[in-house]
Amino acid sequence: MDRLRQIMARLRGPEGCPWDREQTLRSLATFVIEEAHEVAEAIASGTPAGLKEELGDLLFQIVFQARVAEEAGDFDLEAVMRAIGDKIVRRHPHVFGEGRLSSSTEVLQQWEQIKVEERRDQRDPSMFASVPRALPALLKAMRISSKAARVGFDWHETDGVLEKVREELEELKVALRGGQRAEVEEEMGDLLFTHAGVDPEAALQGANRKFMERFRYVEGRLREDGLTPAPEHRDRMERHWRGAKTALRKTSPDRTSPSGGTSGSAPRRARRARSHGARGAGS
Repeated sequence: MDRLRQIMARLRGPEGCPWDREQTLRSLATFVIEEAHEVAEAIASGTPAGLKEELGDLLFQIVFQARVAEEAGDFDLEAVMRAIGDKIVRRHPHVFGEGRLSSSTEVLQQWEQIKVEERRDQRDPSMFASVPRALPALLKAMRISSKAARVGFDWHETDGVLEKVREELEELKVALRGGQRAEVEEEMGDLLFTHAGVDPEAALQGANRKFMERFRYVEGRLREDGLTPAPEHRDRMERHWRGAKTALRKTSPDRTSPSGGTSGSAPRRARRARSHGARGAGS
């Protein structure tokens, strides 16, 4: 860490790199997000060397941000590390203090209660105050629902989740028949929120990878016949798609035929009750 700090100080110094010296906290924000996504991609790829590299890139962004803040007289990297260390110790009294917890559910519930106490004197004491406004909508829905679930506002059985999904789907059908865009958006939002108990980013990224893997198989079979994907080859593509499902051992999402106009599949099972939160926005 000391070496990284020295490198950063030199990059930002009078004889350093012009580009690095020009950066601000705001200009660096995009790079933090980008590096975090590359870490997630490296994790999904399962390559330790790639993950090591991407974690280093993300760490460097943290060092960079801290250096810029230090130059402004706000805080330095030591303060960042001290603050997170204090927070982790404070929120794990079952490890660093008295008492013991036996399950991750108990840990999450305690974590949320400790955060409630920490917010007691803040201007916005809501447990949702810490949810970043800039989070993508599906990820934000997952964060909101999980926070609600930790304080007990949750379905106790998966049947309740499935019933809510059916209810929201029926309301969406009514809105679609009515043809009012605002109502359709509202009901679609309620339906999506009901599914927020799963990690939407992981679920969709997985579905994306599986779909592309299958369609690459289709493209390969078409190339063997001297063809490329095109509407006039729809029947042939559908036949190869079915072959891909067998050859790739059902590693991509189910879909209807191309003429059906849809691809992908609905979740095949609800997660455990504690994974679903807030009972759905339309409740």
